[in-house]
Amino acid sequence: MTQDVEVTTGSTRQTRSSTRRQQLTPPTTTTTSEHVPDTSSDKPPIEWLSSVLTHSTRVLRNQRDPVMVKRTWLSSNTVPLPTTYPLNPVDATFIFAQQQAGTAVCISPDGVLLTCSHCIAESASELSQNPTHILLSSKGGIVSARVMAWDPTRDLALLMITESELPHRPFPYIHLALTPPKANTRLICVGHPGSEDLEAERRGVPTEYDTLVLSEGKFHGLAKGQDPQDNSDMGALKHSCWTYWGHSGAGLFDRRTGALVGLHSSWDEDTGMRRGVPFEAVLAFLEEFDGRGGNGMGEGWKWFVREES
Repeated sequence: MTQDVEVTTGSTRQTRSSTRRQQLTPPTTTTTSEHVPDTSSDKPPIEWLSSVLTHSTRVLRNQRDPVMVKRTWLSSNTVPLPTTYPLNPVDATFIFAQQQAGTAVCISPDGVLLTCSHCIAESASELSQNPTHILLSSKGGIVSARVMAWDPTRDLALLMITESELPHRPFPYIHLALTPPKANTRLICVGHPGSEDLEAERRGVPTEYDTLVLSEGKFHGLAKGQDPQDNSDMGALKHSCWTYWGHSGAGLFDRRTGALVGLHSSWDEDTGMRRGVPFEAVLAFLEEFDGRGGNGMGEGWKWFVREES
């Protein structure tokens, strides 16, 4: 599957949540699942990831270690939810395989991943050099995803899973909320904190945080005077869920319904308030992509699924 990436240029982003990239090739292994494939679709099949990994020579052996560490934790731990939801926010969460972390959330059973643009690239030139990314599901399964759209002004990006250890659809996904959250709406955030303590006096000090963390907080509205469609310097959404660097791209979900209402992206060092990409920007970004026909992908694709009224 080869597609042109939709690029919207904007200012280069520098925040504490920014993700330094590495291209990683994870080890070849296979997981089992009760996942039932969708055999009725005319869409291109998801390719087996193992054959690609076996023949790849782009990465040194020691760069595989972060993948194995994350995979081992994810496959042997469960992140509990505060209540039962129609769709599981944890199951729909994916994390980037590179050591420096980053998070994404699946918004369609077709394997469409939503994340922050700065998790993908800090510039258009970097984007062109790295069109595919390796991620892990919340259960430790490895996937490869291709960038479909990248908007550094909104700080949003879309990826499509093209190769997977479990090579068939549907993938676990989450609903997008019908409306923006109201002030003081209780939220949950599911994200991947970085493994290095950036506040330590020397480099390389581990944080000892779990690979995937669920935190709770509240929606504190939008930043006064900030355009919700411009999150290039700092996210317009304000929230109080605990996050650390690496949480960029983590889903912010309504605690009552489990529906997606935004993405964590950054934080305000002056106030300590966590920031994110608001619902308004997410919806506009997805509707624009859908209106373009998914960059020529054809009919029948579900780019995102809205919450039922």
